[in-house]
Amino acid sequence: MAEEQQLEISQKETDGLNCLAHDEAVIAQQDKIQQEIATSIPLVSERQELCVLKQQYADDDTIYQQKIRDLQKKYSSIRRTRPDGNCFYRAFGFSHLESLLEDSKELHRFKAIAAKSKLDLVSQGFMEFTIEDFHNTFMDLIETCDKQASVGELLGSFNEQSVSDYLVVYLRLVTSGYLQREEDFFQHFIEGGRTVREFCQQEVEPMSKESDHIHIIALAQALNVCIQVEYMDRGEGGTVNHHIFPEDGEPKIFLLYRPGHYDILYK
Repeated sequence: MAEEQQLEISQKETDGLNCLAHDEAVIAQQDKIQQEIATSIPLVSERQELCVLKQQYADDDTIYQQKIRDLQKKYSSIRRTRPDGNCFYRAFGFSHLESLLEDSKELHRFKAIAAKSKLDLVSQGFMEFTIEDFHNTFMDLIETCDKQASVGELLGSFNEQSVSDYLVVYLRLVTSGYLQREEDFFQHFIEGGRTVREFCQQEVEPMSKESDHIHIIALAQALNVCIQVEYMDRGEGGTVNHHIFPEDGEPKIFLLYRPGHYDILYK
């Protein structure tokens, strides 16, 4: 009897070790995939003809092929972003700063809002010394636009990992700050019994966390920039639906959303 119990315990330990080894193997495989993505896809790509999307789907994938044709009626080109969970913030940042290169009035308006954003976060309890470097990077990129940099120079900055990631961190903090300032409104959209603060700590501030409607609404309103998102999925119909954030705004940024990922669109 004692031997049988010992054998049973040994088997459970073996099963546990096998599960652990399997989990570690899965994690290692995921890390390998992420590394391959990092080395093969730039953080922000060169601008490409929209027809490149067709190559990503089979010719007989009628749903996506129809929706790409519909998209081509409104847009001419696309700029891809790395699918690393930070794509919304990177796409937003590059698209808007690129547009500011040709709009000095909007540039100065946005520069004032960006400068004030740090004060807003500090007044909410964010520690100044922890956010200052991220904010400085944000302001440096805006200053680059003010000095009439080329699109190529801006693209180079966005493809420097440290610069690009610091921008993403700051935009996440701005999004978090706005959600918490307007918690009475946003609380109704938070699932799982979490507070707005808990949601921000778990789903907004950490790097690589994907973004949804609530993130887009908050960032658009926090920086007073209108965003139009085209949603391309396997839903019925051969047309692409879009949403504008905020609804009554005039879009400055055009993004393409496919499940779990955002790219930049150009008319």
